Amino acid sequence: MAHTIAILGGTGALGSGLAIRWARAGHRIIIGSRTLEKAEEAVTALKAQSPETAAEAMDNAGAAAAGDIVVLTVPYAHQLATLEGVKGSLTGKIVIDVTVPLQPPKVGTVQLPEGGSAAAAAQALLGEEVFVVSAFQNIAADLLQDPERVIECDVLVSGNKKDARQKVIELAAEAGMRGWHAGPIANSAAAEALTSILIQINRQGEISHAGIKIVGQEVH
Repeated sequence: MAHTIAILGGTGALGSGLAIRWARAGHRIIIGSRTLEKAEEAVTALKAQSPETAAEAMDNAGAAAAGDIVVLTVPYAHQLATLEGVKGSLTGKIVIDVTVPLQPPKVGTVQLPEGGSAAAAAQALLGEEVFVVSAFQNIAADLLQDPERVIECDVLVSGNKKDARQKVIELAAEAGMRGWHAGPIANSAAAEALTSILIQINRQGEISHAGIKIVGQEVH
């Protein structure tokens, strides 16, 4: 099933990478930003990078209203303010929140916010009629931007509604990644914290683009 996916903060590397992969899978992509001008600039840059990627530009309010799935890829400092501005358009929708509560300059130190996690704060702000799903925090953005690149990193998918988590797992598969049900939104704290740990691993210089992989014996 094709969706209209609105990516708020689609001006960044992670948002544009997801846009490239989901457009290739046949979804309608809307890039949202604080202003229409910034969104149009992002779409122009996206087409220069990936000419075959079709995307539309809107301000965040228009994008949130138009999308049946909304993806939040803004920096942590702008997370809740962005959601507050579009809250009225999100009822009944899945909101995929990829926010990591990195607090410069100590981005390699786990600093989870009051309330446990950024995604839990988003769910608390939006209410239970919005289905917040936390995912994609541990994926290297530059890998996403190359649709031919195989991504050796799994996706932990947290959210209070199992059907919403399953939809995001399906979208992850369409983008070339394997997603796993990781439980309720409170469990997003684990994926958010892992980002700082992966940053520290990368800093050692023995590996780049560190990620996680779920291993075990498959049950049939």
